[in-house]
Amino acid sequence: MAGDSWLTEYDSCTRKGQEIMEKINERNKHNRTSSTYTKLSAHVRSNMKQFSSELNRLRQNLMRSSSSYHITQREVERRQMLIDNLTSKEKQLDQAFRNESAAGRFAGSPQRGDRSSLLGADTFGASDPWGVGAEPDHLHDMGNSDLQAQQQRVIQEQDKGLDALSNVIARQKQMALDIGDEVDNQNELIDDITDHVDRTGERLIKETRHISIVDRKSGTCGYWVVIILLFIAVVVIIAVPYNHKP
Repeated sequence: MAGDSWLTEYDSCTRKGQEIMEKINERNKHNRTSSTYTKLSAHVRSNMKQFSSELNRLRQNLMRSSSSYHITQREVERRQMLIDNLTSKEKQLDQAFRNESAAGRFAGSPQRGDRSSLLGADTFGASDPWGVGAEPDHLHDMGNSDLQAQQQRVIQEQDKGLDALSNVIARQKQMALDIGDEVDNQNELIDDITDHVDRTGERLIKETRHISIVDRKSGTCGYWVVIILLFIAVVVIIAVPYNHKP
């Protein structure tokens, strides 16, 4: 939707997440005891707070739009999936930031082997907008067993994300069903009110007609009373003899 402020904010939040991941990988190129490493870590930590704040604002704006029916239910579900994806990316950013801080504790001689298959093609590949297209330096000292363990942790995190997404979709479905039931109930109430208004209108029309008839009858009755009184007066004048004195 062109001109939709929510989508604009979503794009801004997505770009900020990509910038944070790039800063993390840039930080990892320096020695952990260097001042550059420390400055970049502080910069990343500040940007991560802003990223979380923008993500929360997206959630709140989506809730307001959904409750006010400004967008369709299908669009609500689509945007909720976008937010869930950003939430997963937020966890990945946090994990990358923390893992890099502890990278110096991994020991052992380099065991290259088929490392790309252990890492997965999309973990740091060019197809991942959150990666940098190359294996990070801190993984050079990790053995295959360490990489397998890390891969298992990533898979577990992905499974958790899928479970969370499934729960969100289930909640959205239940919400849609509840909204549908409420709309049906409101429609029934509106139909009842419409019926009552129609019956009341018909009664008002009938009563108006009755009042008009009574009003006309009351005016005709007054005319007849005047006519009768005049007739009686004429009869009395004719019947009573008029005594004329010479």
